Amino acid sequence: MASTFRGLTFDAYDAESTALFWANALGRVIAPGATPQHAELADDAASGAPRIVFERVPEGRPVRNALHLDLETADLVREAERLVRLGARRLGGVSAGASWVTLTDPEGNAFDLIAA
Repeated sequence: MASTFRGLTFDAYDAESTALFWANALGRVIAPGATPQHAELADDAASGAPRIVFERVPEGRPVRNALHLDLETADLVREAERLVRLGARRLGGVSAGASWVTLTDPEGNAFDLIAA
């Protein structure tokens, strides 16, 4: 018997607003019933995108997860600018063979935007 990948869960101070950022960033929809305590991005079976859940946790989390998302784009500069307008913060970038930008969502969760 083996485990099956079900999706990703983000710790969040405000689950609904963090879900809104990621829904806009990924072109997804927030599932009905979202609250500041719990929110999910609706399943996207057509694209095979995983379930993403946001759960409220108290400030001062004792554990920081090293997991982060990698997003891919055909236009690194324009997409990075769009994500910053949505509330992301740019941390840095790399351009050596492969190009990518590291950003954070509005709650400080890091993710990489990679040039296709």
